[in-house]
Amino acid sequence: MCGIFSYCSYLTERDRKYVCQVLTNALARMEYRGYDSAGIGVDGDSPTDPFLLFKAVGKVAALKQLVDSAVPTPAPGTAQTDKQVDMTKVFLSQTSMAHTRWATHGVPSTDNCHPHVSDPLTEFSVVHNGIITNYKELKLVLQKRGYKFRTDTDTEAVAMLCKYVYDSQPNKRLNFQSLIKTVLKELEGSFAFVFKSTHFPDEIVAARRGSPLLIGVKTERKLKVDFVDVELPNEENITATASDGAGLLAVPGANGPGPKLRRQQSRAFLSEDGMPQPIEFFVASDPAAVIEHTKRVLYLEDDDIAHIAEGELHIHRLRRDDGVSSVRAIETLEIELAEIMKGQYDHFMQKEIYEQPESVVNTMRGRVNFDTGTITLGGLKAYLPVIRRGRRLLFVACGTSYHSCIAVRPVFEELTEIPVSVELASDFLDRRTPVFRDDIAIFVSQSGETADTILAMRYCLERGALCLGVVNVVGSTLSRETHSGIHINAGPEIGVASTKAYTSQYIALVMMAVQLSDDSISKAERRQQIIAALHDIPSQIKTVLSLDKSLQQLAKDTLAKEKSLLIMGRGYQFATCLEGALKIKEVSYMHSEGILAGELKHGPLALVDEHLPVIFIMTQDSLYPKTQSALAQVTARKGQPIIICNEEDKSVNDTHKVIRVPRTIDCLQGIINVVVLQCISYHLAILNGIDVDFPRNLAKSVTTE
Repeated sequence: MCGIFSYCSYLTERDRKYVCQVLTNALARMEYRGYDSAGIGVDGDSPTDPFLLFKAVGKVAALKQLVDSAVPTPAPGTAQTDKQVDMTKVFLSQTSMAHTRWATHGVPSTDNCHPHVSDPLTEFSVVHNGIITNYKELKLVLQKRGYKFRTDTDTEAVAMLCKYVYDSQPNKRLNFQSLIKTVLKELEGSFAFVFKSTHFPDEIVAARRGSPLLIGVKTERKLKVDFVDVELPNEENITATASDGAGLLAVPGANGPGPKLRRQQSRAFLSEDGMPQPIEFFVASDPAAVIEHTKRVLYLEDDDIAHIAEGELHIHRLRRDDGVSSVRAIETLEIELAEIMKGQYDHFMQKEIYEQPESVVNTMRGRVNFDTGTITLGGLKAYLPVIRRGRRLLFVACGTSYHSCIAVRPVFEELTEIPVSVELASDFLDRRTPVFRDDIAIFVSQSGETADTILAMRYCLERGALCLGVVNVVGSTLSRETHSGIHINAGPEIGVASTKAYTSQYIALVMMAVQLSDDSISKAERRQQIIAALHDIPSQIKTVLSLDKSLQQLAKDTLAKEKSLLIMGRGYQFATCLEGALKIKEVSYMHSEGILAGELKHGPLALVDEHLPVIFIMTQDSLYPKTQSALAQVTARKGQPIIICNEEDKSVNDTHKVIRVPRTIDCLQGIINVVVLQCISYHLAILNGIDVDFPRNLAKSVTTE
């Protein structure tokens, strides 16, 4: 997934250097979304001058060095020059855009780096997050019409299509947002776009479908209302479209005027005296990119088209009467700038591992009453009777979120006595899994923007299932489109390898299971045991974190030079094995595999010898004797296990390498154990010289396909 950003200022004097700093700082905040190349585009010296591009392969730091040199990257089809541009040039109003890339089409290069332009004169420029699935067909049609492509990306076809639509107008009467609407109707796939054109100076158009996009608003005056109206076209005036032989729609305006709009002027931006007011807009993939400028944001819905011009924001819909709300609320972000800074830590992953004692408290805050022994999740309260009558609980997620669902499946089955199915979102969609009206579908995602999980949610909504979301990001797509759900309140998670979100998801889901069973007298004692154990979890995580130095030494002495690693456990700890193995794979690039100890004799035992490191999760629960049996099988084959066990467990022989952790109730022990594996994965990455926050080939909030 890529990160996109646009900065628009109106009646606000800003020099080019300041604009570039805003763009590059925003990209640095979103670099976890993609970091193989980055680029920005800023206005030329006059409104009709070509767009100035700065593009660099690698991280945003390389782009900043290029910007400091003041030597732009030549637009495709133009020669490289070493001429510097005037960074002190002041703009009263300007529009600019930026992009940090996670490659999907084409290798990282300055040509493939965004922003992409339609021609050497940069008539149309675009930044894109997502995938256009029909770009090859569009490219073929446009090539037949004489358009020359210079990159390997899908996005370039979109920029070319903008120029084709504009060039096809005999009278050039189409306004910018109508032109972009025509373009969007030709596109298949998922996207968030920002468009700019030299034909429409100081205007941008942003649009989304399946990829997140928000707009921050900064102004000295108070907005008149806290929402923006959605403007709909009059149905009778919509220009009919028809397909030409090449597969592109006929251009509105080619045979007459384009669509007439019913103007519902954005009341939020009206001034008392009707005079224009200074204002700044920030379009971004992530709130982290705008928080240092403003906390007032609105989130675009799928198929929204946002048009910013002359200090006003207008929102249009790609299609009419699709049941989406006719206003977009202007919300206040709750996060602080300090929360997205590393502070005293070397890496965001390290910071987020150490934040877990606080993040789990925030997940429980206001929800668990330890005095009365009760749990109240306000978002679920109205739906509890429906959930309890459901035929099954269907958990759908990807990656780490999937592991949190695996972790809590036993406690849901025990407390609710409702059948539980846990599905990987991509496989769930591939199989076209049967879903029924009395199913309860629970979608878990840190970002709330995981594309496969969103598609699975919409699939379930179409089939009438009650859909609940468990997310960390307020205002995300999952939080808006599900019927209800839980915000885990873990705070911003910047590191690509998820850590604190896993433990907060785990606790949020356990709380959900407890609340669902609060009508069962027979489960009362078990509920009280779980709630009492929740009280001690933060301090127990702190105890594990105090072992960090010894875990670092263990990683250095035993694991750093190894090529492969097995992690074994069973019952509640199987999910811990899977999550620990994923963390080690993600950040240290060591092959690691989480194995259910009960399956040891069914194949994995063939791998065991004196050279293969094996981590055994052997904390005490009802399956402890069975895990002991698996350990005996490994040691009988000269295996040299590393054992994670409870502090008071005297049966574990200290001749093995042993990591002792606090003991808690069985259904929460995985939260304590996984912190050990998070720390080990972090130290393995550091010992191997790997940039932990930016593991190769990975990005956060991953798209589909």
